[in-house]
Amino acid sequence: MRIANCKIGTANSLCRCTCAIFALPARAAAICPSASARRTLIHRIRNVYRDLHMMDMLGYFRRLFAYDTWANREVLSRLQTFGTPPSRSIQLLSHILSAERLWLERIERRKQTYPVWPDFSIMKCEAEAMELTQLWGSYLGGIEPAQLAGIIKYTNTKGEAWSNSVSDILMHVVMHSAYHRGQIASDMRAAGHTPAYTDFIHGVRQRLLE
Repeated sequence: MRIANCKIGTANSLCRCTCAIFALPARAAAICPSASARRTLIHRIRNVYRDLHMMDMLGYFRRLFAYDTWANREVLSRLQTFGTPPSRSIQLLSHILSAERLWLERIERRKQTYPVWPDFSIMKCEAEAMELTQLWGSYLGGIEPAQLAGIIKYTNTKGEAWSNSVSDILMHVVMHSAYHRGQIASDMRAAGHTPAYTDFIHGVRQRLLE
């Protein structure tokens, strides 16, 4: 069966499936005279669209976390070239790594390991970065697309109860880390150093996110 030139049940075109969703009622009426049959058909097609969308999103998140891993390593490597790295930069990198671990612990409903602003040494940052690569890689490699819509309930560091979808948490982790890497770059420039070049598009151009 084809709807808007998209073969239902395959992942060949999310864009075409999106267009098809808007045309579902009219097309379903032409295919199925029965109202009950039309509702069933529309429900099934929308479920297919949802699954395709989640499959696409999971792959995208895996790529974003590959970028995050690379960018953190670039920052760490640059800081390791200095005899005495700027203390504020180390503090910010420690926060990035601690927060990335904390959000994974919330998703997996595990106890918080570190404070949000820990006092890591540069060697501890290196060890944490290596372990987080394995932990996030294992998590993202082991979940199913539908799990991105799952709701995670947690209590933040202010004692406030919240709930967010897994997909929103994953996006927050990536954006939060990028924000603080920008602060590290500013701190390093203020100290007279050249920061690591961690633009996403640079990683893409150099094929570092494959």
